[in-house]
Amino acid sequence: MDAILQFFTEPLSYVFIQRGMLALVLVGGISAVIGCFVVIRGMSFFGDALAHTVLPGVALSYTAAGGTVGSNLFVGGLGAGIISALVIAYLTRNERLKEDTAVGLVFVTMFALGIAIISTQGSYSIDLAHILFGSINGISQGDLEIMAIMGAIVLVTIGIFYKQFVIISFDLSLAHTLKLRVEFLRVLLLILIAVTIVASLQAVGIALMLALLITPAATARLMVRRLHIMIVTSVIIGIVSGMAGFYLSYYLDIPSGASIVLTMSTIFAIVFVGKRIQVSLQTTSQNKLA
Repeated sequence: MDAILQFFTEPLSYVFIQRGMLALVLVGGISAVIGCFVVIRGMSFFGDALAHTVLPGVALSYTAAGGTVGSNLFVGGLGAGIISALVIAYLTRNERLKEDTAVGLVFVTMFALGIAIISTQGSYSIDLAHILFGSINGISQGDLEIMAIMGAIVLVTIGIFYKQFVIISFDLSLAHTLKLRVEFLRVLLLILIAVTIVASLQAVGIALMLALLITPAATARLMVRRLHIMIVTSVIIGIVSGMAGFYLSYYLDIPSGASIVLTMSTIFAIVFVGKRIQVSLQTTSQNKLA
């Protein structure tokens, strides 16, 4: 019993790990909530692209700060993410372009711009590594405060527009019939995704951000059908798998971001296989009764 207790408490004896755990709760919860709308609306590619379009904003903030990493990176990343979301929304308005085409164009342009900017900095490969791949252990108190503020903004906004988001996610025709501001709601959802991505940068980085958005929500969708239950389930999966991955990272001495993502993917695989077995057993049972 003491060994089990020590297993869970030993990492928490370090203040920076305590901050990392709090960050995982915040990031895992926020990403899981907004991720449900991403999965339902089939916007996984958009989430991946937007996670990469923040790079030029991060690079510009890094350059402006004289080559130091700080909270200003969140400001730059948020600005680039929101601008990218607005450009995509404009290009796809009234179906000027297909959404996947617009996303692809903005994605490659912004990512190339980010690479061009950071390539001018001699030490960028070291100092920006945690932005690309995450650094749970490097989270400061200021980072936590920014995550909490961004998370509160996202969750409060979703709470206010929840019914409208549900309608535009499942039935656009009904949304037009009810005279909802569909374009406004669509742009708002894109901006919320951008805010969520930037809030999660420090935790898992640009390269692994998509897993936080997609995997818990996709797992929850296999388990339940009603959206509000799916959101709760997704949040639980996101937080639990994030913390489990963090413990594995600590004891196995592997990068935290990769460990968290692999843990989430393992849970998804277990649920997926379990559902397939369940469906197979039900089919067999029905065939026997017939």
